[in-house]
Amino acid sequence: MSSPKVVSLGTMLVEIMRIALDEPFEQVGTFAGPFPSGDTPVYVNAVARLGHSAGFIGAVGQDGFGRCILNRFAEQGVDATHVRVLPDRTTGMAFVSYASDGSRQFIFHWREAAAGQIGPDYVPEEYCAGAAWLHLTGGNLVITDASYEACLRAMKAMSPGAIVSFDPNIRREWLNDKIMHQWQPIIARADYVLPSAGEAMLMMGMEDDEAACRQLATQGKVVLQKRGALGCQVFANGESFAIPGYAVTEIDPTGAGDTFCAGFTAAMLDKLDLRSAARFANAVGALAVTRKGPMEGSPTRQEVEELMRSQPHVVAS
Repeated sequence: MSSPKVVSLGTMLVEIMRIALDEPFEQVGTFAGPFPSGDTPVYVNAVARLGHSAGFIGAVGQDGFGRCILNRFAEQGVDATHVRVLPDRTTGMAFVSYASDGSRQFIFHWREAAAGQIGPDYVPEEYCAGAAWLHLTGGNLVITDASYEACLRAMKAMSPGAIVSFDPNIRREWLNDKIMHQWQPIIARADYVLPSAGEAMLMMGMEDDEAACRQLATQGKVVLQKRGALGCQVFANGESFAIPGYAVTEIDPTGAGDTFCAGFTAAMLDKLDLRSAARFANAVGALAVTRKGPMEGSPTRQEVEELMRSQPHVVAS
Protein backbone atom coordinates (compact mmCIF):
# COMPACT_ATOMS: atom_id res chain seq x y z
CA MET A 1 0.00 0.00 0.00
CA SER A 2 1.37 3.44 -0.90
CA SER A 3 1.83 6.09 1.76
CA PRO A 4 -0.55 9.03 2.13
CA LYS A 5 0.78 12.49 1.46
CA VAL A 6 0.63 13.55 5.14
CA VAL A 7 1.45 11.41 8.17
CA SER A 8 1.19 12.08 11.89
CA LEU A 9 1.23 10.07 15.11
CA GLY A 10 0.37 10.35 18.76
CA THR A 11 -2.42 10.29 21.30
CA MET A 12 -5.88 9.22 20.23
CA LEU A 13 -8.47 10.49 22.71
CA VAL A 14 -12.13 11.16 23.10
CA GLU A 15 -13.10 14.44 24.73
CA ILE A 16 -15.95 14.69 27.22
CA MET A 17 -16.99 18.27 27.93
CA ARG A 18 -18.95 20.17 30.52
CA ILE A 19 -22.09 21.56 28.91
CA ALA A 20 -22.40 24.70 31.06
CA LEU A 21 -19.78 27.30 31.92
CA ASP A 22 -18.26 27.50 35.39
CA GLU A 23 -19.05 23.91 36.37
CA PRO A 24 -15.85 22.71 38.09
CA PHE A 25 -15.06 19.02 38.09
CA GLU A 26 -15.60 18.71 41.84
CA GLN A 27 -19.29 19.53 41.44
CA VAL A 28 -22.02 17.30 40.04
CA GLY A 29 -22.86 18.48 36.54
CA THR A 30 -23.57 17.50 32.98
CA PHE A 31 -21.25 16.49 30.14
CA ALA A 32 -21.47 16.22 26.36
CA GLY A 33 -19.58 13.76 24.23
CA PRO A 34 -17.67 11.68 23.48
CA PHE A 35 -16.03 13.71 20.73
CA PRO A 36 -13.08 12.24 18.79
CA SER A 37 -9.99 14.20 19.77
CA GLY A 38 -6.23 14.31 20.34
CA ASP A 39 -4.05 17.07 18.88
CA THR A 40 -2.58 15.09 15.98
CA PRO A 41 -5.83 13.17 15.24
CA VAL A 42 -7.60 16.53 14.95
CA TYR A 43 -4.85 17.63 12.58
CA VAL A 44 -5.02 14.63 10.21
CA ASN A 45 -8.82 14.69 10.22
CA ALA A 46 -8.72 18.32 9.06
CA VAL A 47 -6.04 17.65 6.42
CA ALA A 48 -8.20 14.88 4.95
CA ARG A 49 -11.32 17.04 5.07
CA LEU A 50 -9.44 19.68 3.08
CA GLY A 51 -8.75 17.17 0.34
CA HIS A 52 -5.27 15.75 0.97
CA SER A 53 -4.51 12.13 1.79
CA ALA A 54 -3.55 11.62 5.42
CA GLY A 55 -2.59 8.70 7.64
CA PHE A 56 -2.18 8.15 11.35
CA ILE A 57 -0.05 6.00 13.66
CA GLY A 58 -1.45 5.36 17.13
CA ALA A 59 -3.56 3.14 19.37
CA VAL A 60 -7.08 2.89 20.76
CA GLY A 61 -8.79 0.46 23.08
CA GLN A 62 -11.18 -2.24 21.95
CA ASP A 63 -14.17 -0.22 23.11
CA GLY A 64 -16.82 2.21 21.96
CA PHE A 65 -14.59 5.24 22.42
CA GLY A 66 -11.98 3.71 20.14
CA ARG A 67 -14.61 2.98 17.53
CA CYS A 68 -15.81 6.60 17.84
CA ILE A 69 -12.40 7.85 16.70
CA LEU A 70 -11.89 5.18 14.04
CA ASN A 71 -15.36 5.82 12.63
CA ARG A 72 -14.50 9.50 12.21
CA PHE A 73 -11.26 8.62 10.46
CA ALA A 74 -13.18 6.30 8.14
CA GLU A 75 -15.73 9.04 7.37
CA GLN A 76 -12.97 11.47 6.37
CA GLY A 77 -10.81 8.92 4.57
CA VAL A 78 -7.89 9.03 7.04
CA ASP A 79 -5.73 5.93 6.62
CA ALA A 80 -5.80 4.04 9.94
CA THR A 81 -3.84 1.01 8.72
CA HIS A 82 -1.23 1.65 11.41
CA VAL A 83 -3.61 2.31 14.29
CA ARG A 84 -3.51 -0.60 16.72
CA VAL A 85 -6.58 -1.74 18.67
CA LEU A 86 -5.43 -2.93 22.10
CA PRO A 87 -7.80 -5.32 23.89
CA ASP A 88 -6.14 -4.82 27.28
CA ARG A 89 -6.27 -1.01 27.34
CA THR A 90 -9.05 1.55 27.30
CA THR A 91 -9.11 4.40 24.80
CA GLY A 92 -7.59 7.65 26.05
CA MET A 93 -9.91 10.30 27.47
CA ALA A 94 -9.83 14.02 28.20
CA PHE A 95 -12.43 15.70 30.39
CA VAL A 96 -12.81 19.45 29.86
CA SER A 97 -14.53 22.20 31.83
CA TYR A 98 -14.96 25.79 30.64
CA ALA A 99 -14.96 28.99 32.66
CA SER A 100 -16.71 32.22 31.71
CA ASP A 101 -13.35 33.99 31.49
CA GLY A 102 -12.38 31.70 28.59
CA SER A 103 -10.04 29.43 30.57
CA ARG A 104 -10.29 25.66 30.52
CA GLN A 105 -9.40 22.82 32.87
CA PHE A 106 -8.49 19.31 31.71
CA ILE A 107 -8.31 15.87 33.29
CA PHE A 108 -6.43 13.42 31.07
CA HIS A 109 -6.38 9.64 31.02
CA TRP A 110 -3.71 8.76 28.49
CA ARG A 111 -0.41 7.41 29.85
CA GLU A 112 -2.01 4.19 31.09
CA ALA A 113 -4.54 4.12 28.26
CA ALA A 114 -3.99 2.80 24.75
CA ALA A 115 -2.79 6.27 23.75
CA GLY A 116 0.20 5.97 26.07
CA GLN A 117 1.44 2.67 24.67
CA ILE A 118 2.78 3.95 21.38
CA GLY A 119 6.50 3.31 20.89
CA PRO A 120 9.05 3.10 18.09
CA ASP A 121 7.87 -0.39 17.14
CA TYR A 122 4.55 1.18 16.11
CA VAL A 123 6.23 3.27 13.41
CA PRO A 124 6.69 1.63 9.97
CA GLU A 125 9.67 3.39 8.44
CA GLU A 126 8.66 2.73 4.84
CA TYR A 127 5.24 4.29 5.50
CA CYS A 128 6.85 7.51 6.73
CA ALA A 129 9.52 7.47 4.03
CA GLY A 130 6.83 7.53 1.35
CA ALA A 131 5.03 10.58 2.78
CA ALA A 132 5.64 14.19 1.78
CA TRP A 133 4.84 15.78 5.16
CA LEU A 134 5.16 14.73 8.84
CA HIS A 135 3.48 16.69 11.61
CA LEU A 136 4.67 16.38 15.23
CA THR A 137 3.52 18.04 18.45
CA GLY A 138 5.21 18.70 21.76
CA GLY A 139 2.55 16.86 23.72
CA ASN A 140 3.44 13.59 22.06
CA LEU A 141 7.11 14.06 22.93
CA VAL A 142 6.45 14.15 26.67
CA ILE A 143 3.86 11.44 27.33
CA THR A 144 6.43 8.66 27.69
CA ASP A 145 10.01 8.03 26.64
CA ALA A 146 8.69 5.44 24.17
CA SER A 147 6.37 8.01 22.58
CA TYR A 148 9.31 10.36 22.16
CA GLU A 149 11.32 7.60 20.49
CA ALA A 150 8.37 6.90 18.18
CA CYS A 151 8.36 10.52 17.06
CA LEU A 152 12.11 10.44 16.46
CA ARG A 153 11.84 7.22 14.44
CA ALA A 154 9.11 8.71 12.24
CA MET A 155 11.11 11.90 11.71
CA LYS A 156 14.33 10.08 10.85
CA ALA A 157 12.46 7.87 8.38
CA MET A 158 11.26 10.84 6.33
CA SER A 159 13.04 11.36 3.03
CA PRO A 160 15.50 14.31 2.90
CA GLY A 161 13.13 16.38 0.77
CA ALA A 162 10.06 15.78 2.95
CA ILE A 163 8.58 18.50 5.15
CA VAL A 164 8.41 18.30 8.96
CA SER A 165 6.13 20.68 10.86
CA PHE A 166 6.20 21.04 14.64
CA ASP A 167 3.52 22.47 16.93
CA PRO A 168 5.08 22.85 20.41
CA ASN A 169 1.68 22.59 22.17
CA ILE A 170 3.45 23.26 25.46
CA ARG A 171 2.04 23.28 28.95
CA ARG A 172 4.29 25.10 31.42
CA GLU A 173 4.05 22.24 33.92
CA TRP A 174 5.74 19.92 31.40
CA LEU A 175 8.94 21.94 31.21
CA ASN A 176 12.15 20.50 32.61
CA ASP A 177 15.77 20.13 31.49
CA LYS A 178 15.16 16.69 29.99
CA ILE A 179 12.31 17.88 27.81
CA MET A 180 14.21 20.99 26.70
CA HIS A 181 17.01 18.68 25.57
CA GLN A 182 14.64 16.22 23.86
CA TRP A 183 13.08 18.96 21.74
CA GLN A 184 16.38 19.96 20.17
CA PRO A 185 16.55 17.32 17.37
CA ILE A 186 12.88 17.94 16.50
CA ILE A 187 13.43 21.69 16.26
CA ALA A 188 16.63 21.15 14.25
CA ARG A 189 14.81 19.07 11.61
CA ALA A 190 11.54 21.02 11.49
CA ASP A 191 10.88 23.19 8.46
CA TYR A 192 7.83 24.90 9.97
CA VAL A 193 7.28 25.71 13.65
CA LEU A 194 3.76 26.72 14.68
CA PRO A 195 3.66 27.92 18.30
CA SER A 196 0.75 29.56 20.04
CA ALA A 197 1.39 32.91 21.73
CA GLY A 198 3.72 32.42 24.68
CA GLU A 199 5.04 29.03 23.57
CA ALA A 200 8.12 30.08 21.60
CA MET A 201 9.68 31.76 24.62
CA LEU A 202 9.06 28.67 26.74
CA MET A 203 10.50 26.39 24.09
CA MET A 204 13.58 28.57 23.58
CA GLY A 205 14.10 29.41 27.26
CA MET A 206 13.78 33.15 26.55
CA GLU A 207 11.89 36.01 28.24
CA ASP A 208 10.45 37.58 25.08
CA ASP A 209 8.09 35.69 22.79
CA GLU A 210 8.70 37.70 19.62
CA ALA A 211 12.46 37.49 20.11
CA ALA A 212 12.13 33.71 20.48
CA CYS A 213 10.21 33.49 17.20
CA ARG A 214 12.83 35.60 15.47
CA GLN A 215 15.58 33.42 16.91
CA LEU A 216 13.90 30.32 15.50
CA ALA A 217 13.58 32.02 12.12
CA THR A 218 17.31 32.78 12.07
CA GLN A 219 17.84 29.00 12.24
CA GLY A 220 16.17 28.68 8.84
CA LYS A 221 12.69 27.90 10.13
CA VAL A 222 9.45 29.44 8.98
CA VAL A 223 7.60 30.34 12.19
CA LEU A 224 3.85 30.93 12.28
CA GLN A 225 2.76 32.19 15.66
CA LYS A 226 -0.92 31.42 16.23
CA ARG A 227 -2.71 34.38 17.83
CA GLY A 228 -6.31 33.16 18.04
CA ALA A 229 -8.90 35.65 16.80
CA LEU A 230 -6.11 38.08 15.85
CA GLY A 231 -4.82 35.69 13.19
CA CYS A 232 -1.12 34.85 13.03
CA GLN A 233 2.32 36.42 12.86
CA VAL A 234 4.80 35.01 10.36
CA PHE A 235 8.58 35.10 10.82
CA ALA A 236 10.66 34.03 7.82
CA ASN A 237 13.69 35.03 5.79
CA GLY A 238 14.58 37.96 8.03
CA GLU A 239 11.13 39.55 7.94
CA SER A 240 7.95 39.42 9.99
CA PHE A 241 4.37 40.16 8.97
CA ALA A 242 0.91 39.82 10.46
CA ILE A 243 -2.01 38.09 8.78
CA PRO A 244 -5.35 39.23 10.26
CA GLY A 245 -7.92 36.74 11.51
CA TYR A 246 -11.58 36.28 10.65
CA ALA A 247 -14.63 37.33 12.67
CA VAL A 248 -16.69 34.31 13.73
CA THR A 249 -18.86 33.35 16.69
CA GLU A 250 -16.77 31.19 19.00
CA ILE A 251 -18.48 28.10 20.44
CA ASP A 252 -15.51 25.94 21.38
CA PRO A 253 -11.80 26.80 20.90
CA THR A 254 -10.53 23.27 21.55
CA GLY A 255 -8.67 21.92 18.54
CA ALA A 256 -8.56 25.23 16.66
CA GLY A 257 -4.78 25.43 16.74
CA ASP A 258 -4.42 21.90 15.39
CA THR A 259 -6.94 22.67 12.65
CA PHE A 260 -4.99 25.85 11.81
CA CYS A 261 -1.87 23.70 11.36
CA ALA A 262 -3.82 21.42 9.02
CA GLY A 263 -5.00 24.41 7.01
CA PHE A 264 -1.44 25.61 6.61
CA THR A 265 -0.29 22.15 5.54
CA ALA A 266 -3.04 21.88 2.96
CA ALA A 267 -2.28 25.34 1.59
CA MET A 268 1.44 24.67 1.26
CA LEU A 269 0.77 21.34 -0.46
CA ASP A 270 -1.44 23.34 -2.84
CA LYS A 271 1.66 25.47 -3.62
CA LEU A 272 0.27 28.71 -2.22
CA ASP A 273 2.75 31.42 -1.30
CA LEU A 274 3.45 31.93 2.40
CA ARG A 275 1.13 34.90 2.91
CA SER A 276 -1.75 33.19 1.13
CA ALA A 277 -1.14 29.96 3.03
CA ALA A 278 -1.21 31.79 6.37
CA ARG A 279 -4.44 33.54 5.41
CA PHE A 280 -6.00 30.22 4.40
CA ALA A 281 -4.88 28.68 7.71
CA ASN A 282 -6.48 31.57 9.63
CA ALA A 283 -9.80 30.88 7.91
CA VAL A 284 -9.57 27.15 8.65
CA GLY A 285 -8.74 27.82 12.31
CA ALA A 286 -11.55 30.36 12.63
CA LEU A 287 -14.17 27.93 11.36
CA ALA A 288 -12.91 25.29 13.79
CA VAL A 289 -14.23 27.24 16.80
CA THR A 290 -17.79 27.54 15.49
CA ARG A 291 -18.97 24.12 16.69
CA LYS A 292 -18.63 22.19 19.94
CA GLY A 293 -16.05 19.43 19.72
CA PRO A 294 -12.41 19.42 18.59
CA MET A 295 -13.12 17.92 15.16
CA GLU A 296 -16.69 19.04 14.65
CA GLY A 297 -15.80 22.47 13.27
CA SER A 298 -13.20 21.15 10.85
CA PRO A 299 -14.24 22.81 7.59
CA THR A 300 -14.44 21.72 4.00
CA ARG A 301 -12.49 23.63 1.37
CA GLN A 302 -15.76 25.14 0.13
CA GLU A 303 -16.57 26.49 3.61
CA VAL A 304 -13.10 28.02 3.88
CA GLU A 305 -13.39 29.70 0.51
CA GLU A 306 -16.84 31.07 1.37
CA LEU A 307 -15.53 32.63 4.59
CA MET A 308 -12.58 34.18 2.79
CA ARG A 309 -14.86 35.65 0.13
CA SER A 310 -17.27 37.00 2.75
CA GLN A 311 -14.52 38.78 4.69
CA PRO A 312 -11.96 40.07 2.20
CA HIS A 313 -9.29 42.10 3.91
CA VAL A 314 -5.92 43.58 3.14
CA VAL A 315 -3.01 41.46 4.33
CA ALA A 316 -1.05 43.51 6.82
CA SER A 317 2.67 44.01 6.29
